[in-house]
Amino acid sequence: MTRVPISRALISVSDKTGLIPLARSLVAAGTEIVSSGGTARALQEAGVEVTGVADVTGSPEILGGRVKTLHPKIHGGILADPSQKDHREDLERHGLIPFQLVVVNLYPFEATVALDDVTDRQAIENIDIGGPAMIRAAAKNHAHVGVVTSPDQYDEVIAAVEEGGLDDELRRELARAAFYRTAAYDAAILRWLEPDELPARLVLPLERRHILRYGENPHQTAAAYRQVGEDGWWTSAVQLQGKEMSFNNYVDTEAAWRLAWEFGEPAAVVVKHTNASGVAVADSLVEAFGAAWECDPLSAFGSVVSLNRPLDAPTAEAIGEVFIEVVIAPEVTPVAVEALAGKKNLRVLQAPAPHPGGIDLRRLDGGFLAQTRDGIGEGPDDWQVMTSRRPTAAEWSDLELAWVVAAHTKSNAVIIARDGAAVGVGAGDQSRVGAAERAVVRAGDRAVGAAAASDAFFPFRDGIDTLADAGVRAVVEPGGSKRDEEVIVAAEQQGIALVFTGRRHFRH
Repeated sequence: MTRVPISRALISVSDKTGLIPLARSLVAAGTEIVSSGGTARALQEAGVEVTGVADVTGSPEILGGRVKTLHPKIHGGILADPSQKDHREDLERHGLIPFQLVVVNLYPFEATVALDDVTDRQAIENIDIGGPAMIRAAAKNHAHVGVVTSPDQYDEVIAAVEEGGLDDELRRELARAAFYRTAAYDAAILRWLEPDELPARLVLPLERRHILRYGENPHQTAAAYRQVGEDGWWTSAVQLQGKEMSFNNYVDTEAAWRLAWEFGEPAAVVVKHTNASGVAVADSLVEAFGAAWECDPLSAFGSVVSLNRPLDAPTAEAIGEVFIEVVIAPEVTPVAVEALAGKKNLRVLQAPAPHPGGIDLRRLDGGFLAQTRDGIGEGPDDWQVMTSRRPTAAEWSDLELAWVVAAHTKSNAVIIARDGAAVGVGAGDQSRVGAAERAVVRAGDRAVGAAAASDAFFPFRDGIDTLADAGVRAVVEPGGSKRDEEVIVAAEQQGIALVFTGRRHFRH
């Protein structure tokens, strides 16, 4: 292991957090500090001895500070490889002194463009040029130079300096972080320059947050990555108890959490393999959970439960009586925590609501498909009744619930709902009539007087006939089939109220 002692450091930071303790530790270790601009002033005001960049280069800052460190006496000192004879000769010939440490953090471009009233000029002036150049130079030469890009790294660097210098592994890790920082910075600039919903060029910097035990199956490795600049519910979630989240837990919880927040009333969602096995709304959370669980208790075994209201004691007690992998809520009351404490393997999460919108990515061989995230913007005010019989008030309410659940269910999907709860879920069938048949089987007698939704149009009348024969009295679907008239006639003959939305919600 080779340690590089730090005899000379270049410091140029926008974020002054931790700057003074770092600089004082370097000076105490005998390090000369070279700096410029606001960083040099901050150090001087704190009584830290500093050599100005202009004193090193012999050139003043120009162009309003745009050019100050872009000079051979700075970059030569960063990029010099002292193991190379010609490098040593160049250093001596041109009077260059090597740096062993470069501490740089960049102009706050991301924070600037996040402001509501930012102008193009403000954004452009916050595109750092000299900073990324120094960072990349030092990272390239990490065999001889340590590069620090975040105050979070200061403590580790200070400790290393006090032990005699930065070792090989630390310098290499700092270089990895540095190249990632400049890549993420450039990605943020590109996103600002290409604000289209689906831009011509898309760069998504990701950072690993969790290494998972395995993927969908035990032979697959897996990890969870956060997109830089984005904070999803899962990165802010607090896990109050239970085993670590698995790959499948995250996938199912994402599906359950998004569905729960589609409802304004207290709602409970039970998800298995990304499809709802139960959904209900009610006046109280415990009632909603009970109705959601009763939709399909067999499928709900080992499921994820999401709640759009604080998890209270009565609901926690009901949850504690069944086998659930994960429960997630916007808040978990202390009495609920106590009620579930005995379920050691149950993962209990407290998390913010999921963000709407954004880009949805699907992996392809050698690339990705990208689309805007599906959203349910339509409702009964936008729908059209296609039959002489109109839905009753209760049927309208159940149609709305069934429509929302259908939009969150794998296609082909048919959902049967009654009294504010899904009672039959037909998901992922290769045919639409097959999805209707599955929903009917799961609903049983509860289909009598119920409402149903199909995520896409019925291509034939057989789906309507299947639902009507089970006792369903109202159906909502997008319409748009060549055989819409045949389907409408079937609904009239069966005495069903048929509603068209004009919008489908496939989910593959």
